[in-house]
Amino acid sequence: MVGAVPKLRADIRADRTLSDARGRALRIGLISALVPLSLTLVQCGKAPDPAALAANSQANVQVVNQVVAKTNPQAAKQQVASGDTFEDRFPAPQFRERFPSASEGFLQRQMSDFSPKRAVQQQPEQAPYKVASLAPQVPYQRPPREDLTTLVSMKSSAFPYFGNNPASEAPFLNIAKGDRRGHRSYSGRVYWQDETYSDSRVLMHVPEHFDVRKPGVIVVFFHGNGATLERDVRDRQLVPQQITDSGANAVLLAPQMAVDAADSSAGKFWQPGGFKRFLEESANHLARVTGDPNSVRAFANMPIVIVGYSGGFLPTAWSLEVGGISDRVRGVVLLDAVYGEMDKFASWIESHRSSFFVSSYTRYTARRDRELMSTLRQKGISVSEDMDGPLRPGSVVFVETGDGITHRDYVNRAWTQYPLKDVLVKMSATPALALTRVAAASSR
Repeated sequence: MVGAVPKLRADIRADRTLSDARGRALRIGLISALVPLSLTLVQCGKAPDPAALAANSQANVQVVNQVVAKTNPQAAKQQVASGDTFEDRFPAPQFRERFPSASEGFLQRQMSDFSPKRAVQQQPEQAPYKVASLAPQVPYQRPPREDLTTLVSMKSSAFPYFGNNPASEAPFLNIAKGDRRGHRSYSGRVYWQDETYSDSRVLMHVPEHFDVRKPGVIVVFFHGNGATLERDVRDRQLVPQQITDSGANAVLLAPQMAVDAADSSAGKFWQPGGFKRFLEESANHLARVTGDPNSVRAFANMPIVIVGYSGGFLPTAWSLEVGGISDRVRGVVLLDAVYGEMDKFASWIESHRSSFFVSSYTRYTARRDRELMSTLRQKGISVSEDMDGPLRPGSVVFVETGDGITHRDYVNRAWTQYPLKDVLVKMSATPALALTRVAAASSR
């Protein structure tokens, strides 16, 4: 009994050793199966690389063989004997498998074929200006320019006026009622200073295409009786729009004369040098409203075209006679406006043969226009009676319009539709008149 116990323990140990060996072999087999599977899963759906798969399999087999050889030499011998080696399972490729035969083609590839392809994106056009920003790549977009039309109060404008009427040498404000003062017109009607002669504003218009660096002109427009700058000059007669539509390099100055009254009084333009002071002050305002302080000198020397409509003949004639700046006047346009002062117009035309003069008239002013034509011809000045030809320095043109053309609409319709536009277009076509056309004329 005593001798049997050691033998039983030896048998148990042998069984345990054999069981441990079988367990290790089973674990090794599972490891060898799971490792390639894990490599396959890592590929996330990609096609397996044969070279990498072969290398991994070879490494796994070598590891398994080493483990088996250490733990069970007999199994290792049986594995070698069975011919289940790496070379048997993965034979080396032959030369004919690696290189094409003479009848086969070989696809040539460049390194660029293997580089990642990027979608070509259209780059946005960069603006020429940038501004400081937390996002420095944001381009600065210059806002589009627009026509500038504004009303500016000026000390040198026609009114208020407290001087004399040169026709009578009497004070202009010749009526008083308490503290209120007024003017009795030629028709006998009284207009009060605080209602009719106190507006010092000037309508300024700068087209979007205007360039102060190029030859241009200042158009001074004297409106007729019964008018305001906003209602009539700007909105009904479309004077600013005509200047823009001409495409000419021109700006507009239109002083408010007697407000909505049947009165042609010239106010400060009656005074010697009054027109010159008006243009000097205007140069500073034009430079300010255009945003270029350095342009004051350019505006102060820019040529002038005076346009007088109806009752605007009076400030036009006195500006030419005593304004102190008549040599800068490149041309004069009268729109049914020769109601008097023919001697002043004739004198200016005779002494300024490098400037042009245009008078378009209806039956209301026909008698005086014909009288002025006769005076000029007697002085040896050639006169044309149509606007079909070019407008040149020294041109003197009188144009009679038919009965279908009304005096009220004359600024919009005289010898043609939009006569101010037509004059500026004709000026632009004559380089000697020093006016550049910087934009295509509108079809209006």
